[in-house]
Amino acid sequence: MHRTAILLSAAILVAAATPAPAATSKFADEMNAAMDRMMEAMQARATGDVDRDFATMMIPHHQGAIDMAVAELRYGTNPQLKRIAQEIIVDQQQEIAAMRLAIGDPLPPSEPVPTQP
Repeated sequence: MHRTAILLSAAILVAAATPAPAATSKFADEMNAAMDRMMEAMQARATGDVDRDFATMMIPHHQGAIDMAVAELRYGTNPQLKRIAQEIIVDQQQEIAAMRLAIGDPLPPSEPVPTQP
């Protein structure tokens, strides 16, 4: 998905939830930081190994989705979207693990997902 489309989606979420201005600013800051980290990590140099290159670019993409879902859990108010965010976190973590294992990389240690600011 293009950065513009993702940022537009984030803006729609912010407008729909209309939390307090401070929460909106923190949410926007976290979403922008997540996008920046994801885009930077996806700039990996190609190795010529299609499978490794695919995983190397997709893992940060999935991590970006996790980071954005965490922001929704922290600041969102819509119970349905918060449930979707929880599912995104679980699904994307599983896919990251599967990709790492598929290319022979070790799994990082398990960590709790931070949902409190």
